[in-house]
Amino acid sequence: MPIGPDPVAAARLPLRRRLLPVIALLLLAPWAAECSWGGFAIDDFLPVLIFLGPMYGGAAILIRETARHLGAGWPTIVLLAAAFGVLQAGLVDQSLFNPDFLDDTQYADTRAAAEATLVPGLEFSLRQAFDYVGNHIVLTICAPIVLIESFLGADRRHRPWLGRPGLLVVGLIYLLGSLFIFSDINGDEGFLASPLQLSFATVLVLVLVGTALLPRWRRARPRRARRVPHPLWVGLPVVLVRLGSDLTPGWAGMAIALALAAAAGGLIVYWSSRNGWGPRHVLVAGTAGLIMASAFAYLVPPYSPASPAAALAGDVAVTVVTVTLVVGAWWRLRRASPTVHVDAS
Repeated sequence: MPIGPDPVAAARLPLRRRLLPVIALLLLAPWAAECSWGGFAIDDFLPVLIFLGPMYGGAAILIRETARHLGAGWPTIVLLAAAFGVLQAGLVDQSLFNPDFLDDTQYADTRAAAEATLVPGLEFSLRQAFDYVGNHIVLTICAPIVLIESFLGADRRHRPWLGRPGLLVVGLIYLLGSLFIFSDINGDEGFLASPLQLSFATVLVLVLVGTALLPRWRRARPRRARRVPHPLWVGLPVVLVRLGSDLTPGWAGMAIALALAAAAGGLIVYWSSRNGWGPRHVLVAGTAGLIMASAFAYLVPPYSPASPAAALAGDVAVTVVTVTLVVGAWWRLRRASPTVHVDAS
């Protein structure tokens, strides 16, 4: 059965304890989105948290709270994360439609590969759409949520953290953060997507949100008799998606990437419906992408040129933070009751 809110129990908690996971998610989401894969050197970490925290962190909180208030699980979170990815890349910073978006960064040489999968009529790169939206799903939303929830007790892990006033405040923070990024990027680049492109992105966001809010995601489903494999095996499909998505350029490479992502998602959904699926399985599935991103951070340059020392310090910091969070969350869950399981996802 879905776990609903318990306002009486929540009210007994001190305000500091109620807000601590909210603040943690507000800070972790922008760091995971932009720093965890090597996008910024260590001296840029703090500005990322300050300027991108309201937008990325606000979105992660709103998505998590929407799902938990509805008594829904990870299917709703993943679909809302996909909607946020399209909203962010298609309507806010419009990186999906702006061919010059990366020209003033150290990723300008990826333009040719992006244009190899240009969708006719809409003029956006399917490769970039896969990367942008996929990274928002995995890094910006899912990994931070599963990490913060794993550190909480079972009585708070799947319950809402905020009431209506808190949600209104976070919603305002997210809106202001998004408007700031839109105006800043539009002022620097002078780019605005075409009406057709904006309409396409808007419709896709609405479809994803509508699908995420379907009542079917709130219904308990019977579990299959076969037991789920060890939690560490659950991360293997995610690792294969990351390793296999860049094997071949062009449309062939996109076909492989999409097939791998669909297969990995289907396998995780199947495993989650089997007996024994629990919080540690969710932790591995939700953080495998973050672990892969931090491992590859040493191989990619930051957006802006940085000294080798600053770049390396950033990559080492990414490793330390990622390992600390994941190992700490695993240890916290091991101490919890092994009988606590989550809804099929």
